[in-house]
Amino acid sequence: MGVGVHAAEEDVFIGALGLDGLGGVKAAACLGASPLDRFFSVVLPMSKLGYLTAVVLGFAHTMGEFGVVLMIGGNIPGQTQVLSIAIYDHVEALQYSEAHWLAGILLLLSFLVLLAVYTLNRRFSVVGSG
Repeated sequence: MGVGVHAAEEDVFIGALGLDGLGGVKAAACLGASPLDRFFSVVLPMSKLGYLTAVVLGFAHTMGEFGVVLMIGGNIPGQTQVLSIAIYDHVEALQYSEAHWLAGILLLLSFLVLLAVYTLNRRFSVVGSG
């Protein structure tokens, strides 16, 4: 029974990563590879673009984050100030020109990060994914 549950969990994991239908993991299992070997030699190389996309998009989201940084980290000058809080501080001090410049930089940087992600996804598209 434990083997059946393990196989079902593995199928869900493979489907979630978009590896369904490629057969590499099941072929490695048939050849006697351990689950750890299958992960590092088959799953991880096939899903590295997904992990890279997640890291880049997480970075881009965090760069513009405001509420969580302000609530958890506070606003300690020189230590926890991110670009979004710097924009807030400039607006609060009625320094709209500086706030506009920082907002433009944030917009440009976010656009460049998303452009890089879309370019990578087009260049390294996975065979059989659509």
